[in-house]
Amino acid sequence: RKMVEMFAKYLKKKVTQWSIGVARKPKYGGDTNTPITDEGVALVKKFEGCPTEDGVAVAYQCAAGVWTCGYGSTRGVKQGDVWSLEKAEEMLISELEEYGHHVSNLVTVPLEQCQFDALTSWCFNLGPTNMQSSTMLKVLNQGNYEEVPSQLKRWNKVNGQVNDGLIRRREAEALLFEGKNWEMI
Repeated sequence: RKMVEMFAKYLKKKVTQWSIGVARKPKYGGDTNTPITDEGVALVKKFEGCPTEDGVAVAYQCAAGVWTCGYGSTRGVKQGDVWSLEKAEEMLISELEEYGHHVSNLVTVPLEQCQFDALTSWCFNLGPTNMQSSTMLKVLNQGNYEEVPSQLKRWNKVNGQVNDGLIRRREAEALLFEGKNWEMI
């Protein structure tokens, strides 16, 4: 309950910055402070998960072998770490804001909110360095929006091996990018 109240308080502060369904302006002279929406957060939560024991988030090694805690947080996480669920939620929101800034700084064409949310999820999972060097970003910044979903889906491997979880996540991100329902994935 406390986590829900905390998130509601956070949303109240941010709601005036949201432009759901409104085209985002290019990074040059545009609004780059639009955060990921509830739908984008829900996608990230669905695919990151938050492993718990006795009501607290516990550190685990992700498929790539990286120590992780909460909803995909890796910074400073080590074996044996335990977080409250409130901290897991706070870290997720903070990190998604950070990765949203990376998206805003790298993308030079207008985005719909659903496209921004999908790209923020993708960047959160793969990192801004991968985004910056990706063909997906080059294609997007050329204005070829129709090609982006297939480019998103190419990033489905962990340590060189195709990963079923990433296939599903990329499909969901591609659907969200297109403004389609992704929840059934």
